[in-house]
Amino acid sequence: VQLQASGGGLVQSGGSLRLSCAASGRDYRVYSMGWFRQAPGKEREFVAVESYRDRRTWYVDSVKGRFTISRNKARDTVYLQMNDLRPEDTAVYYCAASPYYSYSDLFSTVKWSDWGQGTLVTVSS
Repeated sequence: VQLQASGGGLVQSGGSLRLSCAASGRDYRVYSMGWFRQAPGKEREFVAVESYRDRRTWYVDSVKGRFTISRNKARDTVYLQMNDLRPEDTAVYYCAASPYYSYSDLFSTVKWSDWGQGTLVTVSS
């Protein structure tokens, strides 16, 4: 099982980045996939997820309207398009996969079984 995240970097406030995460080792068609982030000195937080069951998506309030999660046709790669980036979006972003599909489960980090290594996003003001 391997999740490989990429696409992070340094961007100015208002800029855009697209994160990618390629997953292998399981049938990810029956896994929800999502993104979390962890800023320095803070706990890891949920950012965006897509449920495998009905492809519903959920976002943390602070990124709604700016970030978009999507998956490829094979369902083994997840993307996070991030627009209008702000300094408060600076964090290490982690992709993850979960066998659960409901929001109540997906909101919690403990229900995610597979994690990528993280990619750093830095937004300068």
